[in-house]
Amino acid sequence: MRSKGAGGSRARQASPRALAIAGGVVLLVVIAVVLAVVLSGGKKSSTGNFPAVGSATWVGALTGSTDVRDLFKGIPESGLILGNPNAPATLTEFIDLQCPVCRDFETTQMPTLIQKYVRTGKLNVRMEPWSILSAPDSPRGQAATIAASEQNKAFQFAQLLYDNQGLEDTGWLTEDFVGSAASSVDGMDPRRVLDGQGSSTVKNTVNDVDSQASAQNFSATPTLLLNHKGQKAHVVSQGLPDATKLKSQIESAIQG
Repeated sequence: MRSKGAGGSRARQASPRALAIAGGVVLLVVIAVVLAVVLSGGKKSSTGNFPAVGSATWVGALTGSTDVRDLFKGIPESGLILGNPNAPATLTEFIDLQCPVCRDFETTQMPTLIQKYVRTGKLNVRMEPWSILSAPDSPRGQAATIAASEQNKAFQFAQLLYDNQGLEDTGWLTEDFVGSAASSVDGMDPRRVLDGQGSSTVKNTVNDVDSQASAQNFSATPTLLLNHKGQKAHVVSQGLPDATKLKSQIESAIQG
């Protein structure tokens, strides 16, 4: 039942003039939003307040940022290749940044491989960021990691994503998350990563990785290939590898 005010007066109603003014304000707001979208080319921009230069000790740094910094510190990195370019063996990894199996490999096995083989110059790692799972997280992770590679920091960036990976198909890898990860890497320009995801260079690399995976009929991540320098790479694992077996395979590849 509708209640009445003091003295039984009727409920107050807005005047036609007030309604017209309010409607005009709403229309102006809608026009402003449409213009903003048109002028920006329909692109979504990050709302995060990120530093001009990233740091593992940034106030908003992701969990594990200093550990990631220490893991890769001093190891040469060029684009999507980590380690000595003249190392006797190469481990190529096709990985999806949303893949929980990739996360298990990258967080439990890869740090040991980096310390034992990459840091000592015996092995280099070629990363092939692949999008095999659903949008938006997988393609965004792929594009952002490739964009990070343009600053020679793809491995640190990817490691932070894995260390802080959300549940699959939940949309956890937002633009702000990308910005936070980039801001958590020493010396990285987070805005350059965010803006570079849609560049022609990144798109060309995405197409190249996808074409390689398709041509070789890969159907799982991580897919790992090994080769001695100058020899053809061969698949050694699809899915989570056996750690002991993988080390043995790497030792054999190093020896040639």
